[in-house]
Amino acid sequence: MRKIKRYFTKALHRIQKGPGYTYKELLVWFCNNTNTHGPKRIITEGPKKRVLWFMLTLVFASLVFWQWGILIQTYLSYGLSVSLSIGFKAMEFPAVTVCNANPYKYSKVKHLLKDLDELVETALDRIQLLSPSNSNTLLPNSTSNMTLNSSMWINIPLVLIDENDSNNPIIYNIFNSSTDYSTTNVNSNQTSYAQRYKIAIELCSNSGTTCVYRNYTSTIQALSEWYMLQFSNIFSKVSLAEKKQMGFQGEDMILTCLFGGQACSYRNFTQIYDPDYGNCYVFNWGQEGQDLLMSANPGADFGLKLVLDINQDEYIPFLQTTAAARLILHQQRSFPFLKDLGIYAMPGTETSIAVLVDGVQHLEAPYTTCTVNGSDIPVSNLYAEYNSSYSIQSCLRSCFQEQMVKKCQCAYYLYPLPSGYKYCNNEEYIDWVPCYYELRDSVADREICISYCQQPCNDTQYKMTISMADWPSTAAMDWIYHVLSFEKDSSTVITVNRNGIMRLNIYFQEFNYRSIAESASTNVVWLLSNLGGQFGFWMGGSVLCIIEFGEIIIDCIWITILKLLAWQKDRKQRRRRPDYSDPPPTISELVESYTNPAFVSEDNGEIHMDMPGTPGIPGTPPPHYDSLRVQSFDVIEPLSSDEEMDN
Repeated sequence: MRKIKRYFTKALHRIQKGPGYTYKELLVWFCNNTNTHGPKRIITEGPKKRVLWFMLTLVFASLVFWQWGILIQTYLSYGLSVSLSIGFKAMEFPAVTVCNANPYKYSKVKHLLKDLDELVETALDRIQLLSPSNSNTLLPNSTSNMTLNSSMWINIPLVLIDENDSNNPIIYNIFNSSTDYSTTNVNSNQTSYAQRYKIAIELCSNSGTTCVYRNYTSTIQALSEWYMLQFSNIFSKVSLAEKKQMGFQGEDMILTCLFGGQACSYRNFTQIYDPDYGNCYVFNWGQEGQDLLMSANPGADFGLKLVLDINQDEYIPFLQTTAAARLILHQQRSFPFLKDLGIYAMPGTETSIAVLVDGVQHLEAPYTTCTVNGSDIPVSNLYAEYNSSYSIQSCLRSCFQEQMVKKCQCAYYLYPLPSGYKYCNNEEYIDWVPCYYELRDSVADREICISYCQQPCNDTQYKMTISMADWPSTAAMDWIYHVLSFEKDSSTVITVNRNGIMRLNIYFQEFNYRSIAESASTNVVWLLSNLGGQFGFWMGGSVLCIIEFGEIIIDCIWITILKLLAWQKDRKQRRRRPDYSDPPPTISELVESYTNPAFVSEDNGEIHMDMPGTPGIPGTPPPHYDSLRVQSFDVIEPLSSDEEMDN
């Protein structure tokens, strides 16, 4: 400890030999020796110019610091610049997923939908009873008195709202057979039918104590929405294997296949299950063990050619009102979100899709909030079971499902099922429908998912140019139908028709691809060069001037330390001094008090008695007080050469 103290004492002694012992001396020394132009003129010029140069130096120094602040703020904003480059190369053919817009064959699910279809037919009959054309006609007794399965509609009834009196609307339960519709006829003097009647879904929660009505402007919208809710309730209890068997099989749907001039079949497709569209088939998905296919040349002859049969005769009448095939082009090993990003191909046509490829590369943090593989996203990817890569759609759906199971205690049927939960149904989760609509309509909940889910850093986008033509032509229709029927069913009778078959051509329009890449608009080199440029322009300085400025700051710190040490030393010395309330006695007073015991001092009037043990030495010189010596507190005495040699 003693050696350390001695080392720092020597260090402080050396610093004392520097530019000065006070702040003023240090400032003068800096102005005389700095390489910056302005401070030198402050010292060397006369009084008037000295003021002028002081003001100029102060103004330009302020400008430098202002510009530096702007430059540092610009650098910390992490700005981006986007570059576009065009290349030419042989490219991997995209993954192509095709589905039937109708998820299941009606012949295989009709027994499950029997009661539901009867409810919809009854609803249509009773709604039509209120139309002006049927104002004087009642339904047949077989329809109006039909006994319906109340377990299906009692929790989610479909109602008719009579708004003839807007202040007192009348609500009719469409499925309640006791409802009297004879009082709801419309005559010519009343409000029009479309304005008077509204179809709505009644959503009740808390055991039916709190109810709201979800209105629709069209009966088609109301029935389709209500049918889908009931459809989800039914199929949430059906196993996945059964649902796959009820869907359209690959050999029935994919009639012909040709890629790059080479024959292929439904066996070259990977089957996946989509809750919206049933069985879907992916070409060139690139899963483990599958080689990626390359396109040899651009043009229709080197792409994928398919002939599909959607078989409209097997469509579920109240579920899907669109007759088409649903398809999407996407990256390999990514899940196809057909409902969000897919396109339709209509039957009786040949649809040609010319593809252009755009590769997008985003910079990682801190420039953007993109994610490389989704591992840093606080949402569990429910589509990981398909061995698919991260995407925004998978994140948003997984986030919604997490919120669904948290608030409604069950999972939404159209999204993957989280572990440990069940799909929502009317029997086990009575209030799931109002909870689902409340969550779906909540802007705050959607914003939470949007804030969680980030775009991938690397993405490939496929730009499509779509054209269509009638297929087959009238002249070729007969022989094409015969050939396709024989290849499909080994039948000489025509089993396909224009309402079911279609042809798809998917190919690269050209091998030119565009690469859109982000790059940092600022970096450390940009920052340093601009900082130096501003400093040199306004102050004529350089990096060495900054070092000089740093040196003077260090000297100021050391001078401050020296003053603190001197103040601390002075404080210790003051504490060691004896504390006398009166001034010290003179020699004469000491002699008098020794010879005359009754002596009384004039200052305090006290009698100084010769107390035992009190030394009295008359005639001795005054005491020697070391503390009365005047000594500079901010100067530390140098060590002797002998002390330095000891170290």
